[in-house]
Amino acid sequence: MHKFLVADDHPLFRDALVAVIRARFEHCEILQSEDIERTLDTVKDHPDLDLVLLDLNMPGMAGLKGLLELRNQYPTIPVAIISAETNKQIILQTIAYGAVGFIAKSAPKEKMREAFEQILDGHVYLPADIIRAESDQSGVHRRDDPQFSPEMLHTLTRRQLLVLKSMAQGAANKQIAYDLNISETTVKSHVSAILKKLGVHNRIQAVVGVTNIDFDRYLKR
Repeated sequence: MHKFLVADDHPLFRDALVAVIRARFEHCEILQSEDIERTLDTVKDHPDLDLVLLDLNMPGMAGLKGLLELRNQYPTIPVAIISAETNKQIILQTIAYGAVGFIAKSAPKEKMREAFEQILDGHVYLPADIIRAESDQSGVHRRDDPQFSPEMLHTLTRRQLLVLKSMAQGAANKQIAYDLNISETTVKSHVSAILKKLGVHNRIQAVVGVTNIDFDRYLKR
């Protein structure tokens, strides 16, 4: 049975989101909070949470500070942002700060349910338009024109290539650690090294740049 925390300061939206969740996860447990202080207290009291759905504009959030505080104090509990925020750089920054997904409050109910399922399956969820926008900003204008040269990819170790392949498939750090039988801390170190070697600032840029890469070709070396 899944266990959710809906953290939002608008009671009507919380009720609506609870209804959306229950329509897909009928027997789940859903907790609620209305500010960052109570959110942190609730997470502390319920370390078995499967997913926190966090609003960026709750009292006490102070921009992304609330997300950072939550991730720093409880790094093993997945946090997805559900917000009306439309600034693409802020949306991407939430992922860089450790969120496992961003769901727009204006998204249709079915899209929200799909997002919940992807995240609970260990994937990172971003709206398609955000990924397309990041692709354009990264200079990837044609799907058959990869961003990274073979020389750049050859600088990656075999383990780093496996991590990057998993990232490209949408896996979150926790799932990558499980699949490769390594610690989540080790995964984070590999991700940092990958971003540095490829000259990008976040994992979304890295994923966009390897859309058409044949990983098996590089893993055979």
